[in-house]
Amino acid sequence: MYEEPYKWVEAVGNRRQYLDEQFKQGSPVVALAYERGIVLLTVSKGTPKLYEIYDRLGLGGMGHPADLEKLRFTLLEMAHVEGFNRSPSDVTGSRMVKYGIAPVIKQAFEEVFKAPFIVKILLAELGQKTGKESFLVINYDGTFEEGSHCAVLAATKAVEREMLKSLRGNPASLSLELALGAALRAWALGDRLQRQAADTEGDRGGETAEVPSVDTASLYDHVRATVAEKTLECAVLDRAQPGSSKYRALMPEELGRLLPKDVNLSLS
Repeated sequence: MYEEPYKWVEAVGNRRQYLDEQFKQGSPVVALAYERGIVLLTVSKGTPKLYEIYDRLGLGGMGHPADLEKLRFTLLEMAHVEGFNRSPSDVTGSRMVKYGIAPVIKQAFEEVFKAPFIVKILLAELGQKTGKESFLVINYDGTFEEGSHCAVLAATKAVEREMLKSLRGNPASLSLELALGAALRAWALGDRLQRQAADTEGDRGGETAEVPSVDTASLYDHVRATVAEKTLECAVLDRAQPGSSKYRALMPEELGRLLPKDVNLSLS
């Protein structure tokens, strides 16, 4: 195949179509800066999707649980080796991505005789100084984007753009309660757009559909219907938390108190 470049290009194109199909039913992930750090939010069914990587690093992912776990372990191992051999301040999200998992994901994607990683990853880093939070999003082909203030994962770029549009109007000085509400609405927007796009594509016999508009007034209804069958998962990287580890998962009791009252969720 490598002797005929056009066949390799065709194989890579087929691989993209296959991987895009795998993410259609995935749950989006949202990360948003707030006054004391970063909030991460998603909805999962059984297997967790939010993890601590190191003192100031949190991870969110969507895709195949086995692939996500394998790459998470790679990041964990690299972070702790770097922290031991150098210093904790050398363990940065940029280094973990550029010299850690991005090359691994890229190689797996381009080796068409091997299975690719069915995974998208969001890495959130709490800055050592206020206002220095950073976010990195890694696609299934190893490409990555860096940003500040917020980041999302979703099935398609079109859905991600709509989610980011809903988040970018929020200042980094938001309280945790307001940040959670904004993250929850962005998640509901992304998840609903994904479902509507998938339904429309099916009605058109597999043709790619434009992202339809969403009635934002019913986003909380969508959340309630979804969480009735799945688990709302949320964590924070809290700069004010004592100790070196700044990652903390929000328990159902605390999450219930912090969420907007209009959501009216029953968490257990």
